[in-house]
Amino acid sequence: MAVAAANGGTGIRPATPAPWSARLSWAFFDWANQPYFTVITTFIFAPYFTSKVIGNPVDGQSLWGFVQAFSAVIVALGAPFLGAIADAGGRRKPWLFGFQLLLAFGCALLWLAQPGQLQLLPLVILGLVLANIAAEYSIMFNNALLPGLETPQRVGWLSGFGWGMGYLGGLIALFAVLVVSQPELVGIRPPPGEALLGLQRSSFEAERIIGPAAALWLAVFVLPMFLFTPDRPGSGRPFADVARAGFRRVIDTLRHVRQYGNLLRFLIAYMIYYDGLVAVIGFGGIYAAGIFGWGTTELGIFGIALNVIAIPAAIAGGWLDDRIGSKRAVQIAIVSVALGTLGILSITADSVLFGIEVAPRAAGAGAFSSAGEQVFFVCAILLGLGMGPMQAASRTLVARLSPPDMVGEFYGIYSLSGRATTFLAPLLIGIATAVFATQRVAAVIVLVFLAVGFVLLWKVVEPEHT
Repeated sequence: MAVAAANGGTGIRPATPAPWSARLSWAFFDWANQPYFTVITTFIFAPYFTSKVIGNPVDGQSLWGFVQAFSAVIVALGAPFLGAIADAGGRRKPWLFGFQLLLAFGCALLWLAQPGQLQLLPLVILGLVLANIAAEYSIMFNNALLPGLETPQRVGWLSGFGWGMGYLGGLIALFAVLVVSQPELVGIRPPPGEALLGLQRSSFEAERIIGPAAALWLAVFVLPMFLFTPDRPGSGRPFADVARAGFRRVIDTLRHVRQYGNLLRFLIAYMIYYDGLVAVIGFGGIYAAGIFGWGTTELGIFGIALNVIAIPAAIAGGWLDDRIGSKRAVQIAIVSVALGTLGILSITADSVLFGIEVAPRAAGAGAFSSAGEQVFFVCAILLGLGMGPMQAASRTLVARLSPPDMVGEFYGIYSLSGRATTFLAPLLIGIATAVFATQRVAAVIVLVFLAVGFVLLWKVVEPEHT
């Protein structure tokens, strides 16, 4: 067991970076995949699903939490084994290709999500589950390519740049959704009852087309990664042998897990604080739609603003990562997200900051005209400043802590730790929302996860990389 490498080595070995085309193409993976998270699971489709398809924001949020929890359990169970099998087989791209196809198929099924068509709801939920699982496994294999593309001194920058590219892709996708669904905002007047492209408003086709459009976006923009980013050479061994070797390696790693104590401490901390981040990203738009009655326009503008903030924050976070270390960059990001979440918790439709009464949004008033909406926006700025650096620096820290020959396996365990209890926050939110009949409970649960993860991270020792 490479104990020294696991606890003191960087897990990153290139003396020179890969060609710029390889690194840029790797970053395009985030560009291609981020619209799924931005447009579908956060700002547009998730609130549409909970408020319109299900018809009741509380019941919808509860069901959404259960769907996310189930998907997370499947990801958690399979990630370490798939990562170890990929390590044994060498190549990552075949796995990436398969899961990207599955992600596109799951997105396409979301076209069936129409209010009043509950007989199609099982297929919609199937699409969500397949897409959730495929997206997370795809990220795991793409992350495993990172250590071979950049030097230790610059790997944080590349990780942050990738997240920045992702947020930029999400921003453009959000803007496109907004223009298609509400073309009046840019001075286009379609026929009555229609959005752009002839989409019918009465059957919410502008919201439903988001799934197939995300699948098409993915198919186009993930191609550079497959064409120009180098993969590890294959082992040439039969798949059955590779699978057995991967399973044995995971079991052996788990048996000797205490020898990887530093990395284990980080993964436990990550497991907790990432739960909080996923929950606040996943339920922020749902919460705003519930308390302010936001529709596609408001949610789209909100998402665009959040991504505008997140793009430079993620890139700057990568720069900060390389200078002060991944651990400190993560800690700063957790504080920012926690402050934003606390602010959101303080807001209701007619009060802010835990009790200061404000006028609710007046009927027919413009978007973001009420004080509560404006304070919510300020809190979202804090979320945007923290969420990109938190994810980018966490990804880098795994690369710094992992043994070079076990990168795929430990990124699998990283996915496991990110998903082992990620079902817990949505599950607790789903249960608590149903029990207390209030959406505010989501923010309380998020804060607890962020605080515990922050405390646990203190004991992680980051190796020098200069």
